Amino acid sequence: MPKKIKKLQKKVRKLDNLMQINLNAAGIDIGSSEIYVCVPEGRDKESVKSFGTFTCELNQIADWLDKCGVDTVAMESTGVYWVPLYENLESKGFKVYLVNARHVKNVPGRKTDTLDCQWLQQLHTYGLLSGSFHPDKEIAELRSLVRHRDNLLRYRSSHIQHIQKALHLMNIQLDTVIGDITGYTGMKIIRDIVAGERDPHELASYRDPRCKKSEEEIAKSLEGTYKAEYIFQLKQSLELYDYYGQLIKECDSEIEKKYTQFPRKVKEEEKLLDKSKKIPRKNEPDFDLHGYLYQVCGVDLTKIDGLNVLSVQAIISETGVDMSKWPTENHFASWLGLCPYNDISGGKVLKVRTKKTKSRANKALRLAAQSLYRSQSALGAFYRRMKARLGAPKAITATAHKIARIIYSMLKSHTEYCDPGASYYEKKYKERTIRNLKRKASQLGLQVIEGTV
Repeated sequence: MPKKIKKLQKKVRKLDNLMQINLNAAGIDIGSSEIYVCVPEGRDKESVKSFGTFTCELNQIADWLDKCGVDTVAMESTGVYWVPLYENLESKGFKVYLVNARHVKNVPGRKTDTLDCQWLQQLHTYGLLSGSFHPDKEIAELRSLVRHRDNLLRYRSSHIQHIQKALHLMNIQLDTVIGDITGYTGMKIIRDIVAGERDPHELASYRDPRCKKSEEEIAKSLEGTYKAEYIFQLKQSLELYDYYGQLIKECDSEIEKKYTQFPRKVKEEEKLLDKSKKIPRKNEPDFDLHGYLYQVCGVDLTKIDGLNVLSVQAIISETGVDMSKWPTENHFASWLGLCPYNDISGGKVLKVRTKKTKSRANKALRLAAQSLYRSQSALGAFYRRMKARLGAPKAITATAHKIARIIYSMLKSHTEYCDPGASYYEKKYKERTIRNLKRKASQLGLQVIEGTV
């Protein structure tokens, strides 16, 4: 029997008729001011009802579902309107499926006169809908604060641009001689300009010893037209920058409180290996985030090249630390949007691409991969090889995929990561290449003789 026919026979399965799996299922269509709910027919006089979005009306929805004997609910993720109802129903014991709208539209057979809630209820009854990943309560609370902190950082960065604009209007070229105007030297100079100091040499005397430019060059860049209206703009932009800095500190204190509520996976007396004693980098919180992440994860994810405490926090706040939600590391990487999505028709691959995603964990992993260009590690060597072969965009995706698999393995098996080094990776790659060449040569009746050129 030919191999192709054998392979086909292995794949053929007997399919059962479509059966109703969730008999007590309801479908909910959520809007900004109105919510439509559909329950199975015969449970009430009307199978579809409309409700408002006030809290008292959300409670009415839960009471009506309970009265109709519903135990599971499917709803689409529409903006942030689903969050209050999701939390309300989940707190009252309902099993809620948060459904991706793209998956619902891909199921054919919908009629134009069918309401969204009726369609969701019908699909959920037959078990055709799968719920999106939603983290545990502790992770969801942490995620909300981490996302808010990222927004505050973004708002503060816009005021840095306003500060630069006010300086350029006065022809003060501070950013051309200082790499970061929000560093020690830059902020000291800007604060003294707002305070009334105009002497360029006096302002240049605040130069940090680590600054590459000399005092003379800095003083030359500070000769400008100090007009009152531009100074006023600079003053208010600086105040807004400081205000957002204070808000970020308050947010950091709330995040620290959340970390203290997580169950510890390591003993208190167990010390974190290779713990950094350096001053926190810019945008890093003042508290010991490294230690908290180690206690929550049970492993040190910052040992993975390219990841720092902020990127690890961004990843675990989106995915959590319980990897049992995903059966394998392939499922985990696919959920992150780091696996190819193939369009196949007639056995021919038409297009290969990764799915579009707004996942913050995906972004953090890609940034970590991009930072490995000069890293003398196994991951750095892998990134450079993939970049030479496929180009930078695909190399970033492939390296981010590899980092995601490492994170999955570490969190699931609670084993530490040990980098074998770039030289070890290159050695293994060379051995694999030679082995493949020998196999191909033997198929052609040739022989590969190793030697030095």
